[in-house]
Amino acid sequence: MVEMIDVGAKEAVPRSATAVGAIRLLPATLEAIAVGKVEKGDVVATAKLAAIQGAKRTPDLVPLCHPLRLDAVKPEVTLEDDRLVLRCTVTAHERTGVEMEALTAVSLGLLAVWDMVKGLEKDAVGQYPHTQILELRVEEKRVQRDRA
Repeated sequence: MVEMIDVGAKEAVPRSATAVGAIRLLPATLEAIAVGKVEKGDVVATAKLAAIQGAKRTPDLVPLCHPLRLDAVKPEVTLEDDRLVLRCTVTAHERTGVEMEALTAVSLGLLAVWDMVKGLEKDAVGQYPHTQILELRVEEKRVQRDRA
């Protein structure tokens, strides 16, 4: 049996979740991203846009996930030694949490990065021996409840 959980009796309260993940890339690819020389365009801006769209479309992508009215989706991208890291915080005033929205945001943002740089990451036979999406996780979840 499969059911959507009934959250109707729960109180709507401010909620937030931050998810993080990374994509391991070749040094030359990271340099191309940093200097804006990726043929498909601005990788960082595209990753952020994909993350925002992903958070908003989560109930369409994840079965049984409640549709939520999101207050904000805030993606942040950093370039590190061997990877691009995407962190995304999602907030809403709702009856259920936003961690699935944050995880979906990071997942789709990282997939968008892979799509944009795949030409730089392929080896001589068209494979991706180095490229890898890593460490997708919920970094923090918050629920604000009245303590009166």
